[in-house]
Amino acid sequence: MNEPLSSPSPISPCPIIDIGVNLSNSRFSKDLEEVIERSQQANVSQLILTGTNEQESEAVLKLCQQFAEQFPNMLYSTCGVHPHDAKHFSIDTPNRLKNIATNSEVVAIGETGLDYNRNFSNPKDQENAFEAQLELAIELQLPVFMHERDAHQRQFEILKQYRDHLTNGVIHCFTGDKTALFNYLDLDLHIGITGWICDERRGEELQKLVKNIPLSRLMIETDAPYLLPRTIKPKPKSSRNEPAYLPWVLQSIASQREENLTEIAEKTAATTKQFFNLN
Repeated sequence: MNEPLSSPSPISPCPIIDIGVNLSNSRFSKDLEEVIERSQQANVSQLILTGTNEQESEAVLKLCQQFAEQFPNMLYSTCGVHPHDAKHFSIDTPNRLKNIATNSEVVAIGETGLDYNRNFSNPKDQENAFEAQLELAIELQLPVFMHERDAHQRQFEILKQYRDHLTNGVIHCFTGDKTALFNYLDLDLHIGITGWICDERRGEELQKLVKNIPLSRLMIETDAPYLLPRTIKPKPKSSRNEPAYLPWVLQSIASQREENLTEIAEKTAATTKQFFNLN
């Protein structure tokens, strides 16, 4: 059964870009084309599909290629191994990721990083997989799309060793504290903000911190189908998030900053295009 929008989504005042969409997730399998069309209607002009392991990295690349003619210059992807899947990272994985990354649709290495919150893979495996992907990003001169949860200090230490050689990096779905934010900004990294900022329960600290992110380092994302913005009224019948809801994230960010909605939309889109070298 399809999951159509049950709430009218606001439309961005200018084209914006969703830097993190899990479009290969099974919750999109029944109405994928409609999901992409709805994002266009909300003025979300480009989507970067997240690769979380070898199989998903191949799957999101295929989606980009499948819809390339229908939605030209709209879909791009990343390729990498999420820390949850680091236990499956093998000696052959970097070469497999490298082969995927040779495709023009692939614009970053990741999702990679550390997650000490759930530890689905042990910390040593996570660190090994993370460093191998940083090395791959350096070799291919691609930016890094990074996850981090409850692992800031160790991730920061590792990144300091590699940062001078990386073209660029973004901490996607940032939910950390002030120390983490300023440490990442000190490394000249970008920060991705999701619907976490729309959460009146968990997002209070992020709401206070977001004004400290230089506009030139800020990017926006849904992380769909996860993190449905809680500011959506009325609440959708489905708990599924989708790219068309990105303007809700934009609105919550604008409510905490000095710049207006249009300025934030324009600047984050320009920053994203430059960061990922998009058409």
